[in-house]
Amino acid sequence: MSLIFDRMIALIDALSFVVQLNTEHAFHTLWSYTDVGHWLFSQYDGVPTHLIALETIAVFFGFLSVWFSKRENILVYPTGIISTAIFVYILWVYGLLGDMLINAYYFMMSIYGWYFWTRKVDANHFIPITKMDATENKRAVLLFLASMALVVAVYLGFGKFNSWTSYIDTFTTAIFFVGMWLMAKKKLENWVFWIIGDIISVPLYLYKGLVFSSVQYVLFTVIAFYGYQAWKKNLDKSPQTLLK
Repeated sequence: MSLIFDRMIALIDALSFVVQLNTEHAFHTLWSYTDVGHWLFSQYDGVPTHLIALETIAVFFGFLSVWFSKRENILVYPTGIISTAIFVYILWVYGLLGDMLINAYYFMMSIYGWYFWTRKVDANHFIPITKMDATENKRAVLLFLASMALVVAVYLGFGKFNSWTSYIDTFTTAIFFVGMWLMAKKKLENWVFWIIGDIISVPLYLYKGLVFSSVQYVLFTVIAFYGYQAWKKNLDKSPQTLLK
């Protein structure tokens, strides 16, 4: 298991370098097409205005949360709590039960992470960023499998396991469950799980018509690459402040 994580991390190292070189060019090319905006907003035809407004607010606070996470800033949690609470409602309406469970879990883990990050190792220093050990590798595998089993049970219970998106939703839920747990524990490897899950979520949310959320995951992917590099530089360094 440890070898798998090492190889995944090596891949993230390589990809993050590519992202840093090409991010600006990629976004310039993407938004240079004049019909992009029209296509994006056409996905919201017939969607109630209040759901569009709520999704926009949730995306904004979700973006702030990931940005604060990259900076190892404690504000990752209050902003994340606002975003996840809104998304629980939106995803219930859209029937994305796996993603709804993710956000409910995020809400609870944000409270735990808020507590864990504010613990001190001495009078002037907080808990540092560390890497996973052998025990945490095993726990991550167990959490992944348990998460998949839980989501499958929920889908079957509500009669929603009837689309290819349900299978992908199950997989991404397990990935994000592990990623959020690792972030709350300030483990470097959390970014590996975020990157994988974010990349998969872009087309999933687009297919479901949640365009702003899909764009959000594109931004999350880019930030996650930078976040991995930033956390790697601060590995095993106990911060003196959590407001950066």
